[in-house]
Amino acid sequence: MRPELHVIRVTRLDGTEFYVNAEFIQTVQSSPDTHIVLINDKSFVVREPDREVVARILEYKRAVSGGGGAMIRAVQG
Repeated sequence: MRPELHVIRVTRLDGTEFYVNAEFIQTVQSSPDTHIVLINDKSFVVREPDREVVARILEYKRAVSGGGGAMIRAVQG
């Protein structure tokens, strides 16, 4: 698998962009800022709304699973 498929791009509040490994994301929540918490408890506050971060994670999952349509539909409800 190509390394760039492991990551999603997000934006810090100061406008700088960075990539986070989608496999390490434990939670995404808004309160009201969007917080991404990784499995190692490191967290980031980003500009993107929580739904946008989740959409990027789902896009990543689709790419690595070769479609994953049924799984994606189940997650989206």
